[in-house]
Amino acid sequence: MSSHRVAGRKLSRYRSQRVALLRSLAADLIRHERITTTLAKAKETRVVTERLITHGKNGSLHHRRLAMSQVPQTDVVRKVFDDLATRYAQRPGGYTRIVKLGPRQGDAALMAVIELV
Repeated sequence: MSSHRVAGRKLSRYRSQRVALLRSLAADLIRHERITTTLAKAKETRVVTERLITHGKNGSLHHRRLAMSQVPQTDVVRKVFDDLATRYAQRPGGYTRIVKLGPRQGDAALMAVIELV
């Protein structure tokens, strides 16, 4: 079994569950600008969130609809296009920061804080 050109983590979930989880984590990150989760989930959330902010920086109706298809929550998309797009207008990427916290008490899963820069 070859593993070339295979991107992303499965996170021990079916595709529909994984998509729902990442949408929810990305929405929470944009709403609260800082969340604590496992390291693997944080790294996958970074991909979704950075793509949303890049859509917001473009600002067109087409990109707003693309953002709504990724995270179908109007308050989140509005914040991306109104607040975050102006905040990161001069920044060419890298809108999030992941800080490792160490293992979780219950199951020793590696924990991390992901936040908007």
